[in-house]
Amino acid sequence: MNNTSQSSRTIISLATTLLLLTLSSVASAENWAGWRGPNRNGVSSEKGIPIRWSAENGVRWKMPLPGFGISNPIVWGDRVIITASSGPRLAELHVICLSRETGTIEWQRKFWGTSPTRHHNNKSSMASPAPVTDGKHVFAFFGTGDVFCLEMDGDLVWQRSLASEYGIFENRFAASSSPLLYGDLLLLQCDHYGDSYLVALEKSSGTNRWKADRPGYWLSWASPQLVPVAGTDRHEFVVSGSQKLEGYDSATGKKLWTVGGMRRECIPTPLFANGLIYAVSGPKGPSLAIRPGGRGDVTDTRVLWSNTRGAPFVPSAILVDQNYFLIDDQGIGTCLNLRDGKSQWQKRFGGKFTASPVVAEGRVYFCDEAGVTTVIDGTAAEYTEIAKNDVGEPIFASPAISQGCLFLRTVKHLICVDGK
Repeated sequence: MNNTSQSSRTIISLATTLLLLTLSSVASAENWAGWRGPNRNGVSSEKGIPIRWSAENGVRWKMPLPGFGISNPIVWGDRVIITASSGPRLAELHVICLSRETGTIEWQRKFWGTSPTRHHNNKSSMASPAPVTDGKHVFAFFGTGDVFCLEMDGDLVWQRSLASEYGIFENRFAASSSPLLYGDLLLLQCDHYGDSYLVALEKSSGTNRWKADRPGYWLSWASPQLVPVAGTDRHEFVVSGSQKLEGYDSATGKKLWTVGGMRRECIPTPLFANGLIYAVSGPKGPSLAIRPGGRGDVTDTRVLWSNTRGAPFVPSAILVDQNYFLIDDQGIGTCLNLRDGKSQWQKRFGGKFTASPVVAEGRVYFCDEAGVTTVIDGTAAEYTEIAKNDVGEPIFASPAISQGCLFLRTVKHLICVDGK
């Protein structure tokens, strides 16, 4: 074989290898399309997510954001989308699209909220719910009661003012329930001091497919969950509200079952894994493992275990293997056994927490209000700390994971962490 032929084969081999590596990387990349990621449980299937960084190191880009908000960023392909609110009463509403690679703003849309509500602390705003996307459209829901549907290039398709139609949202922390997508529907949980309800909007037009009134459910900031119905292609719309967890038919809005025992004020999002629903109700409320299904009040027949240890008020729980992790608002972490709910360990992390944790490669990322992310081994039976990373700015929003990066929203910036 002459040198030219051997050189050509080497080049072809290298090109093939690079192509395969590229295709492998693309195949493993994952979008973070809404609240708590692909399966609404805070867990990413990606590999190579950074473990260590600081305010100066391991950061790909850092971009300032207008006003305030605690909605988590969402990622689809090469775009990162986030919402914010600014101006008097935080009634100026922003939907912002940034380049995932560089952080530069590709487009920004500004709307005026029709019914801004009271917010009684420095953590709440009109931009608390996370947006959601199907890759073709972006749906943004705000505490003003306004819902917007935009094309991926930022053009407005439709908008609704639910507050104008059904009454202003009255919650002492403003509305924070993040919408979810189900087939051709956008599902919303609207529990507040006024007339609470669930509503399913048609994605294409924003018109109601169904609306379920919820009299007596007077306070909740929880985001809903979708739970598959075994043996069918249907899903139940599971909502955590005042003193109850309930399942509704996602297609029709018909209430199916109820589990009691929750606290009056609910914020964490229920989880679904291993065929069970895991719900936590705070403050100092129970964590429940529930077998879905049944009809009517199924409290006595469907609750498999209950434990009040470590229950948070705001942050949602997260699962890794057989470990069920909680972080309460005062910084006490708890690990329960997923099989029986018994406590395995508790650890004072220090600091205060609002953000919900996320998981990648079995590692759990807990972001505190001071801007420190504690990374632990979620597969270990005992507390095993891997790293602590400080970005030097307060974090109230939950992180997002996509395309090898961790996206952190601070009070002033959106930060892309790549660990490099």
